[in-house]
Amino acid sequence: MSATKRKDLEKFLNNLLNIYDFQDYGPNGLQIEGSDEIKKVAFAVSATKHSINESVKAGADALIVHHGLFWKFHGVRTLKGPFAKRVFPLIKNDINLFGYHLPLDAHLEVGNAAGISKHLEMTDIKPFGDYKGSPTGLKGKLPKEMKREELAKVLETLLNHKVIFSTPEDQESIKSLAIITGGANSEWSQAMREGVDAYLTGEMSEHDWHESAEAGVTMFAGGHNATEQFGVQQLMESVEKKFSLECFFIDSENPA
Repeated sequence: MSATKRKDLEKFLNNLLNIYDFQDYGPNGLQIEGSDEIKKVAFAVSATKHSINESVKAGADALIVHHGLFWKFHGVRTLKGPFAKRVFPLIKNDINLFGYHLPLDAHLEVGNAAGISKHLEMTDIKPFGDYKGSPTGLKGKLPKEMKREELAKVLETLLNHKVIFSTPEDQESIKSLAIITGGANSEWSQAMREGVDAYLTGEMSEHDWHESAEAGVTMFAGGHNATEQFGVQQLMESVEKKFSLECFFIDSENPA
């Protein structure tokens, strides 16, 4: 079994994802320091009790996720209750926790949106979205014009998740698509401003359904967790290729 040093894995991930280009909702990179030597790496969308316990059971030396444990909107948190049940097993078992949020959303090769665009065989890919000066997704052209119902079925198969969508009255077909995975509900308006036919994200509010349709943009919502599996899976492939480490993905039953 191959092994690498924590500092080498950290440097590789931080540089690959250009983490210093982003002002994020929380820290990107190493969030909890564990073993200096890494042989087995777990990957998951979120650092939850389930993914952490599965990492412990499998004897992982590191867990790499899209949603880490520390967020500005949570503020200062005491180590008790559910939060403690996430943190303590990592520390007790010397497991490194790495979290990459917006950098993994935005990356044009290994990002969440990038993974979806590759499966859809999209072309003319360009950065899309703007959070404090940094892109958060991508936009591009579909390989062929598609009716929204047809594209919804394709997305449901890809995401393995029910897809809901708004229905502009005068939109006959979809040629271009913008993607920001997760909870980027309001960014359909940027798709409208940039002349993109449709917009895919994870969640949709009641008013977004009405407003996107009235603005002439078909908005698709395919689940927050479902749309954000692709980045960590592609990141896993990159780590396997670079370091020849034993890696595995921990799925989630989260339907949201």
